[in-house]
Amino acid sequence: MPGAGRPVSPPAAAATGAARPTRDLAVSVFVVWRDRVLLHRHGKLGIWLPPGGHVEPGELPDEAAVREVREEAGVGVELVGEPPIHAPGPRQLARPRGVQLERIAQGHEHIDLVYLARPLQGYAGAVTGEEASMGWHGLASATALGLTPEVDAWVRLALAELGGPAS
Repeated sequence: MPGAGRPVSPPAAAATGAARPTRDLAVSVFVVWRDRVLLHRHGKLGIWLPPGGHVEPGELPDEAAVREVREEAGVGVELVGEPPIHAPGPRQLARPRGVQLERIAQGHEHIDLVYLARPLQGYAGAVTGEEASMGWHGLASATALGLTPEVDAWVRLALAELGGPAS
């Protein structure tokens, strides 16, 4: 999840002879609706983040992204982004807007697939999921939360690309 740790350079770890960290595949989803982005205050980390979490065994990353938003916010979403090609053959998955490596704890990292999304058609604005602090924030209210620089950059990008204000 964005903001969970500082970036780690794989060559730096290799150069020091450090043991290879354990890694989990995770998703983060910046959902935009009416020029607002969906954020919550993470209980353990104490920072504001978008919905997201681990990709479960046997689950596709785009399925995990949709599931995490529904669980945490009670909002059905569609991921935004074209598949890389339009051709018969293998199923094309939603392309994440970003992929990043985050240090979560000593010896553990997340490979985080960052998606942009919109609520499904007909959505009326209710947030009913398991995260009590989950809510919609315009750019001004989001930046007033004290976002990490990384989450701030993602919020700005999501709002700019999905029709919200860029500043």
